[in-house]
Amino acid sequence: MKIGFLFNHDALHQVRHTAPVIAELARNPAASVSVLTSSPAQEAEVRALLGEQAAVVRFVALTIGPVARTIDAGLHWIAPFRRVAMLRENFAIFAALDVLVVPETTSLMLRDRFGLRDLNYVWIPHGAGDRSVGFRAVARGFDLVLLSGEKVRDRMLAAGVITADNHAIVGYPKFDTVAFASPPPRLFANDRPTVLYNPHFDPALSSWYDWAQPIIDWFAGQNRFNLVVAPHVMLFQRRWHASVEHRRVRRRRDLPTLATDHIIIDPGSSRSVDMSYTRAADIYLGDASSQIYEWIVRPRPAIFLNPSHVAWLGDANFAHWRLGEVIDRLDQLPAALARAVDHPDAFRAPQEAALASTFSVTDEPAARRAARAIMERFG
Repeated sequence: MKIGFLFNHDALHQVRHTAPVIAELARNPAASVSVLTSSPAQEAEVRALLGEQAAVVRFVALTIGPVARTIDAGLHWIAPFRRVAMLRENFAIFAALDVLVVPETTSLMLRDRFGLRDLNYVWIPHGAGDRSVGFRAVARGFDLVLLSGEKVRDRMLAAGVITADNHAIVGYPKFDTVAFASPPPRLFANDRPTVLYNPHFDPALSSWYDWAQPIIDWFAGQNRFNLVVAPHVMLFQRRWHASVEHRRVRRRRDLPTLATDHIIIDPGSSRSVDMSYTRAADIYLGDASSQIYEWIVRPRPAIFLNPSHVAWLGDANFAHWRLGEVIDRLDQLPAALARAVDHPDAFRAPQEAALASTFSVTDEPAARRAARAIMERFG
């Protein structure tokens, strides 16, 4: 069986969600595994994660022609033209496969727009968050959906985007790439509590557009906390961000220039995607990112920012806001941080419950469970 793993994105945040499954399938003599990448950085990241197993899989570097490259040069900052062009211009490579495994839904354009209907499509979502974008009708096009746990499964079933027989709960393969037994990196040369500011890029939900600068200015002017500013890695991949589901477009703020020993500003390094920051910090400050669920692997204080005054109570898209304190005004931030320091276990119970429902954990690694589910379905 010919199985392809596609990595077709502007950043590297999706790689760890499916790459561990490659290593497991590569050990199966019935599987011929190909890794399809659209950039050298993606290939390097997959190779690093696979280690010795990289030698037993086939790597294919996808390319687009000069016309598409010219168009993408003009559209890169506002639209994912290149991703769609990669699908269209490499159609023959995809057509030679039996199964295609992806961490996103754009790849279904191979079937829905370009007519590749003989291929089996497998989706492993790159995250386990609550935003409505993860529960859209487009997911109905997959032949198999591999999920992290009961929370996502139950919501997808209720929304009708999966069926009782086209999914499996396998856990969270990204966790297989993290050495949880090792201590997290030391980020600062002091012992102050460290706050991780992790805003999303969604123009309707993110706090970045209105609150990022005053937040950073406030931390720069105090000496009680360290701050890591690590937005969703896609924030700085584009100048403009559009939300089709929320019908809003906004221009992102640029990063401020700072010279301080208690603030790190990271627009998208490997530490933004390998759980370095979510493991090392003491207080989470965010809005809509699914990284909050990676944060609660070790329950700690969380503060959520609501600049748009969303009526979030009872809304499944904001279920993660029950895992910490929600503030609607920036002047509430200092007191919220003080409460987080004084009462670090205030939200431990709901965080532990959310962790258990979001991630299925067994004695078997998630990647191995995912590989077995693929082979049982299509082998």
